[in-house]
Amino acid sequence: MIGKFAKWLGIVLLFAIGGFLIFGPGVAERRMNTLDGGPLLEISDEARELHASLTIVDLHSDTLLWKRDMTRAAGRGHMDLPRLIEGNVALQVFSSVSKVPSGQNFDSNSADAFDLITLMSIGQLQPFSTWFSPYERTSWHASRLQLAANSAPDALRTIRSPEDLDALLGERNITGRPIGAMFSVEGLHDLEGDATNLQRLYDKGLRMAGIVHFFDNDLAGSMHGEEKGGLTDFGREIVTEMERLGVIVDIAHCSNQCVAEVLAMARRPVVSSHGGVQATCPVNRNLSDNEIRGVAATGGVIGVGYFDGAVCDISPALIVAAMRHIAELVGVEHVALGSDYDGTVEVRFDTAQLVQLTQALLDDGFSEDEIRAIMGLNALRVIRAGIAPMEEAA
Repeated sequence: MIGKFAKWLGIVLLFAIGGFLIFGPGVAERRMNTLDGGPLLEISDEARELHASLTIVDLHSDTLLWKRDMTRAAGRGHMDLPRLIEGNVALQVFSSVSKVPSGQNFDSNSADAFDLITLMSIGQLQPFSTWFSPYERTSWHASRLQLAANSAPDALRTIRSPEDLDALLGERNITGRPIGAMFSVEGLHDLEGDATNLQRLYDKGLRMAGIVHFFDNDLAGSMHGEEKGGLTDFGREIVTEMERLGVIVDIAHCSNQCVAEVLAMARRPVVSSHGGVQATCPVNRNLSDNEIRGVAATGGVIGVGYFDGAVCDISPALIVAAMRHIAELVGVEHVALGSDYDGTVEVRFDTAQLVQLTQALLDDGFSEDEIRAIMGLNALRVIRAGIAPMEEAA
C-alpha cells in the first residue's frame, strides 16, 4: 500500500514539476511585465501620419530574458516582432540581463546576494552552462538574438557595423522592413573578471554595454550598490577597450562617481540607455543636470524610460516632460528613447502603441523635425559613430 502511494506521489510530483517548467515562466512574466490600464491619448490623424514616417530607435529592452520566441506574437510582455512591426520600430537594442540580486531595490544591493537569474536559468531549462555563469548567460542571449534573426531574415536583421545600419535603412526605405536588432548587456560583471571575454562577446555581436547593473562589480560602483564607488583599474581598462572596439559605453545604473569618471575619460559619445532625469523624477538612478550636460558634451544621448522609476508617472505626458527638460537644458539632439520594455516594469503602452509618444510630443509643442530626432535620428547618429572601431572612425 505504501509502495503504491509513493508511486502515485512521485507521478503527481513529476507532473507538478513539469507544469512549473512549462507554465511557470509565462506566469511569472505576466506578473512582472505589465500594462497599468491607465488612460491612453486619443491619436490624431497628424500623429498617425507622422509616426508612420519616423525612423524609430529604442535603446533598451530586456526581452531576451524571457522564455518565448520573440519572432511570434506573445500574449504577455511588452515586445515581440509583430509588435515592433506595428509600432514602426526601425532599430531595437536588446540587452542581456545576467544577474539580479534577491531583494533588488534602488538603494542598496549586495553583489553577494542570491542571484535570481540562477533560478530563472534553471526554471526555463536553459543550457546547463548558463545555470551558474553570467558570461555563459550573455553568450546564450546573443545566440538567441542571432537565431531569431536567422529564422526571420526578411523581418529582423542583426546590426554589427555602420555598413549593416546603412543597409538596413536602405532596405526599409524601399520595403519598410526589416527591423534592426543590436545586442547589449546590462552590467559587465558578465566578463567574470577576464578582459578577453569582452572580445569574445564583441565577436558574438555586443555593440553596447552598461558598466554596472543593480550592484557594485569589479569594474565600478552602482548607484544601487553598497559602496557606490567609481571606476576600478579594471573598469578603466575595459572602458578604453570598449571604445577601441566599437562598443558604446552605457552609464545607466552607474553611481555618481562612476558617471563622472566615465565622462571624464570618454573619447566617444556616451549613452544613458534607459532612465530619467532628477529634475522631473528625483529617483537616485536618474541623471542630475550636471550629468546631463556631461553626456551631451561627449555627443551622446539619454534614453528616457517609460517606467515609474524613470519618470515617476507613466503617462505619455510625463515621459515627454523628462524629454523636454533635456532638450531645454542641452538641446533636443541629446534626447532618445529607452523604454526598458520587458524589464520587469509596468508601463502605460507597449511597443505596438508607440504612436502614443508621437502624439504626446506633438501635444507638448515639439516640431516635426524635433520629433524625428527624438524618436530615432539622435540615437542613430550615436550608434553609427559608436559601433565603428576606433581606428576606422572618422
